[in-house]
Parts: sequence; C-alpha cells; structure tokens
Amino acid sequence: MKDVTKKYVVSWSGGKDSALALWRVWREHGPPVALITTFVDDGSRSRSHGLRPEVLDAQTASLGIPRIHIATDIKAYEQNFLAALRDLRDQQGVTAAVFGDIDLEAHRVWCRKVCDAVGIECLHPLWEEPRETLMAEFLDAGFRTRIVAVQEGKLDPALLGREIDADVLARFRDAQIDLCGENGEYHTFVTDGPCLRQPLPVRMDGSVRRDGYYFAEIALA
Repeated sequence: MKDVTKKYVVSWSGGKDSALALWRVWREHGPPVALITTFVDDGSRSRSHGLRPEVLDAQTASLGIPRIHIATDIKAYEQNFLAALRDLRDQQGVTAAVFGDIDLEAHRVWCRKVCDAVGIECLHPLWEEPRETLMAEFLDAGFRTRIVAVQEGKLDPALLGREIDADVLARFRDAQIDLCGENGEYHTFVTDGPCLRQPLPVRMDGSVRRDGYYFAEIALA
C-alpha cells in the first residue's frame, strides 16, 4: 500500500535518470505534486537537455503531472529555484524534493542546500547504485528513451535520436564512458514508460552544435 502522505516535487530534465528516480518514489508514495524544469533565459529550451517547451509539455501531459517552468540565467538560478520550492511548500504542502543524481557529490551538496533553505527533505533515490543495475531496471520497467545530446569527443553525433537499447549500451561500453552518462557524456528524452499514459511520437528535426555538445532538435511527430 502506497504511503501518500509524502508530498514531493521532482527536479525534471525529461531524461532517464529523473524518470527512474520519479518512478521509484512514485511506486512508494504515489505521483508527485509537480515537476520542476529549468530553461535558458528566454525560455526557448531546457537548460541541460536543450529540449523545447512544447516537447516537455507533451511529456508531462502524458505523465499527468503539472510542470513548473523556470526560465533563468545562471546568476539567478538558485534564487529562482528556491522561490519555486517555497511556493510549492507554502501553497501545496510539499515536504520533499527528488533529484536524479547518481554520484555527483557537488550537485548533491547544492540540492541539500536549497532543500534545507526551505525546510524540506532532499531525496536521491539512485544515489551510488551500479550503472548496469540502473540501466537494466530502467529498460526492464518498460521505459523508452532517445539520445538528445552527446558531448563532443565522447560519443558519435550519429547516435542522436537513437533509442537506448542493448546495442547502444554496447556502444557506450566500447567508448568507455559512464553507462548512465553521469559525467555529461549524453542526455536523453523519455518517450514511454510505466508512468506515462501513452507513448510520445517524436522525430529528430536536425541537430545543432553548441557549448561542447551536439543537440538533437526533437519535435513532436
């Protein structure tokens, strides 16, 4: 029986790690109150994965969860994130925030800092788990995800748009990168899974090179 007394929010990139973190907590506590996604200053794409708002809107509509859209520059990033957490705490009774980090200690310290500042619990459901275990759990659960960004010099841009499967995981092993891309080697966008009401039809509409990465221009099909 789910413990639905915990009201939580998820820091949401749209990718596999935030999705698996969400799913683990969802199975125990039910769905979250909201998702939080940060965007570049003009709000035209998500800050980490370069995704367009309408693509993330379709994803969160399939999840059935409202999403908080934060457009911010780096200087005001923490201030704006804190403001969103305070609003969720005060208006919806949120008591915890979920993050998908696996072993980035500096970011976990930051997550704890912002959660402590607003008096809520900081949860890292995937923390320090083996990469093979996490990827197997993700795929076995029925999640499907496409590669939307690859770091220059780490992975072939030809992987953009590919769905992660056994063959792609073998490519990651051959490239000797972190299997989950925890060091930023690649980013993904989840198109289906056990917490989505229906799969998302998406297509790759070209690619762009920016800030040391190749990003796929993902659009709704």
